[in-house]
Amino acid sequence: MDRNTLIGLVLIFGILAGSFYLMKPSEQELKQEQKLQDSIKRAKEGLSPLADTLKANVPSVIDSAAVLGQPFGNARLGEEQVLTLENEKIIAKISSKGGQIKSVQLKDETNYDGKPLMILEENYNSFGFAFKANGENINTSTLNFAPQNSSVSVTGEDAQSVTFRLNYSDTQYLEYTYSIKGNEYSLGLDVKAVGIQNLMDVKTRSIALNWETTLLQKELNGKSEREKSTIFFKEVAGAVEHLSETSDDNEKPEEKLNWIAFKQHFFSAVLTSNQPLSNTELDVRADAAPHVVKHYKASADLEFAAQKDNQYSFNFFFGPNQYKVLKAQGNDFQQIINMGWGPMGWINKFITVPIFDFLDGFALSYGIIILVLTIFLKGVLFPLTYKSYQSMAKMRVLKPQLDEIKEKVGDDNPMLLQQEQMKLYKQAGVNPLGGCLPLVLQMPFTLAFFFFFPNLFELRGESFLWVKDLSTYDAAITFPAIFGINHISLMCVLMTLTTLLTTWYNNSTSGAANNQMKYIGYIMPLIFFFVLNNFPAGLNYYYFLAAVFTFLTQVLIRQFVDDEKILAKIESNKKNPKVQKKSSFQQKMEDMMRQQQANQKKK
Repeated sequence: MDRNTLIGLVLIFGILAGSFYLMKPSEQELKQEQKLQDSIKRAKEGLSPLADTLKANVPSVIDSAAVLGQPFGNARLGEEQVLTLENEKIIAKISSKGGQIKSVQLKDETNYDGKPLMILEENYNSFGFAFKANGENINTSTLNFAPQNSSVSVTGEDAQSVTFRLNYSDTQYLEYTYSIKGNEYSLGLDVKAVGIQNLMDVKTRSIALNWETTLLQKELNGKSEREKSTIFFKEVAGAVEHLSETSDDNEKPEEKLNWIAFKQHFFSAVLTSNQPLSNTELDVRADAAPHVVKHYKASADLEFAAQKDNQYSFNFFFGPNQYKVLKAQGNDFQQIINMGWGPMGWINKFITVPIFDFLDGFALSYGIIILVLTIFLKGVLFPLTYKSYQSMAKMRVLKPQLDEIKEKVGDDNPMLLQQEQMKLYKQAGVNPLGGCLPLVLQMPFTLAFFFFFPNLFELRGESFLWVKDLSTYDAAITFPAIFGINHISLMCVLMTLTTLLTTWYNNSTSGAANNQMKYIGYIMPLIFFFVLNNFPAGLNYYYFLAAVFTFLTQVLIRQFVDDEKILAKIESNKKNPKVQKKSSFQQKMEDMMRQQQANQKKK
């Protein structure tokens, strides 16, 4: 075993050992496991940190006289009333307590367990404004608004609205008007403050917006759902940013904001303001409870003008993180979806999404759409694949001559060995990187799908063959967790086996069957199995199809590639002076080797 082979094997085993080490449960995960029973108990009781806070703010005994003597005293008493705003997309319930959205259900969608999908959960959401009136701190989310209408239901292009009023006096009040259209995911909110500025201290005249939500698990893979959920926001200047997706985070943007999005994996609640939000503070944090995705909190200041009536307009979007839906909303909402960075993002936005949407228009099964998409991309990239295989075939037929050079020169003089090999490449008209460059050009497409499929809303809840949901893993076999793994994905197994088959075929046809470094090709697919086992079945299905077509393509090309003809052409090239002309790459390599030889002689 030569030195390079030994180093390669050591690195491979190092990668394997490192991956097993990284996959073992962390101390935080162990602590979360210890809290599991308590978390489940809290879940059954219907409590969250937000619910606990709301509960703590309600006194057990109310002194009516004392309450009535406070600002908005009448609004501190009374029973809750709930109005419903329903259209073709959502069902929103508005509570008179705080005049705030109590819950939002997305119609025609369910959780992984079949229950109705709630974008905002009852008792897990708080929205309101805070200001100071007559020397006291007022929080509208705890006060009782008086409904001015009844529940509404609309369809098509129709629109309706309901109004809630918080009275201080007949001429001083706060009024919320919620509006809804028949075929939208949006809910408008117009806030009208009449005469409220007269109650406020001139020195501290300001109004703060507070929005807090706890989002509960909707997908089978709760861990993946948490890792794809966080707060996004758009600055007035135009940049869309977000907090950390993988850890608790808190941020105070310096710029004023246009909108704030509480993003979950496949769904989002987005608040847009017609007036820039300043002094914003955003906070996102996870919870040990398995049913909770994350807790979100946002606060911001609004300018309170000195005129008689202050009006603010907001818009809530409650809908799926579907690229075409978000893009249709405008305001760069589609940037909530992670399409990948650099070339991967461009490929997904300008190639993959348009092709996928085109195929989706034929009402095909999504398994068939992925199949057609794979065939299309493999067809487009076929010229590169063929060129790559030709280059590898040239290197294969040159191997005996390269072995002769190595035997003649030996391993004691690596610089001379490289010179002789480059001389042979030049004479034969072979580019040693010809087999690699086409593969490098294909790599961005392979990586692009690594971002595309896990964030593809269209796959959610869609079945294909034995897979019940292409947006999550297919757990063909389940067992108690070992190193964080509690299932085996059959689609991932098929992908791994096909990749191993392709590796074996490459080794057997490239003359590398007796090369000890061939084992690298067998170890890497096994590593990727442990990485991709927890990924969506749709992604593994694509990689499986890609591996199948790669294998079939290589078998097909092999039938049309004649090694003897390639060798004859190479021998002909050796006699052709035009072919022997050095390329810029070869010239640079030779110059580099000469410089290294010169440095060695000086030493």
